[in-house]
Amino acid sequence: MKKNLLRASVFLLAGSMTLSSCVVSKKKYEDLMARKNALEVDKSGLEKQKATLEQQKASLEQEKSNLEQERAKLEQQKAEYEQSLAQALKEGKSLGENLNMSKSQIERLNADLKAREQRLAELQRVLDEKEKAVANLRNSVSKALLGFNDKDLTIDVRNGKVYVSLAEQLLFNSGSTKVDPKGVDALKKLAAVLKEQQDVNVLVEGHTDDVPIARGTVGMQDNWDLSVLRATEITRILANAGVDPQRVTPSGRSKYVPLDGATTKEARQKNRRTEIILTPKLDELFQILETT
Repeated sequence: MKKNLLRASVFLLAGSMTLSSCVVSKKKYEDLMARKNALEVDKSGLEKQKATLEQQKASLEQEKSNLEQERAKLEQQKAEYEQSLAQALKEGKSLGENLNMSKSQIERLNADLKAREQRLAELQRVLDEKEKAVANLRNSVSKALLGFNDKDLTIDVRNGKVYVSLAEQLLFNSGSTKVDPKGVDALKKLAAVLKEQQDVNVLVEGHTDDVPIARGTVGMQDNWDLSVLRATEITRILANAGVDPQRVTPSGRSKYVPLDGATTKEARQKNRRTEIILTPKLDELFQILETT
């Protein structure tokens, strides 16, 4: 009888230890799964950051390429000026030998070359300042609009201008010209930057897809009207937020400047957008080019 009781006690103790081991193993498993999920979230965030950095890298490489092209043009102009001077000096020497060219004529040629070199240096300075201003403007706009989804809003630099592209779903309901509250928030944040950037002109371009508007839409005959009215509404919001109306120009492009020429749902959604094009004023650059 005592042996049986002893054997039962051993079995109960062994069962208790097995159950405890199972509980501990399940807890470890749950901890590992929690760590795995956290790592996957971190991985997703890092991949998104990587994509953003790659996009910024591509934009910077394009800007670098544009600058290199402009520099190559300037160097070519300088070479042409130097060649012109060499030719002028050669001709001057020949004329001096044959016609006893006066010293004043040679000095005049040298003064002309010096003036050209000064204008070339000034042109390079203005170009460098323009590129710096565009880069600073893009950074300021990007910081102001940092909290918005990449699918709703993109910012890039093309041809020395900053393009802020806002998708239709951020701004308008289908066929509407009234800006949604979230879109108004984005435009007010952009306006805050533009108020600090007085030397920037603003062009607001409305774009639609190729689907005609519904018949009987009040105040609109076609997509021309829709694109223009949307651009005008955005211009009004920017002006009410403090941007000088003299700096802002609304325009409508209808369906004629698509990002994607396909007729799929995705392509049409991409084409329905508003582009706000920011251009630093180039008055000083144009003055130099005119004198050159």
